[in-house]
Amino acid sequence: MSLPDLVARQWGDTPQAIGRHVIEDAVIERYRTGGLSHRQVGEALGLDYWRTERFLEERGVPLNYSATDLEADTATLEKILPRS
Repeated sequence: MSLPDLVARQWGDTPQAIGRHVIEDAVIERYRTGGLSHRQVGEALGLDYWRTERFLEERGVPLNYSATDLEADTATLEKILPRS
């Protein structure tokens, strides 16, 4: 399958740039639907944690972090750092 030149140019001028943008778009969509974790996004794009954060933020992608995630993290912190 190939893309018409006019469509492909929306992602870049070289095959590498086009490929990178198509991969980024696919990764973003999988992250938004819960198919990829934050860590997996970074691995797919070769980014560390903070660059992944910046990548998602720059593209207006909301953080996949639910109230259940917050409760689990809070419980873990309470085990590690008990209150005095």
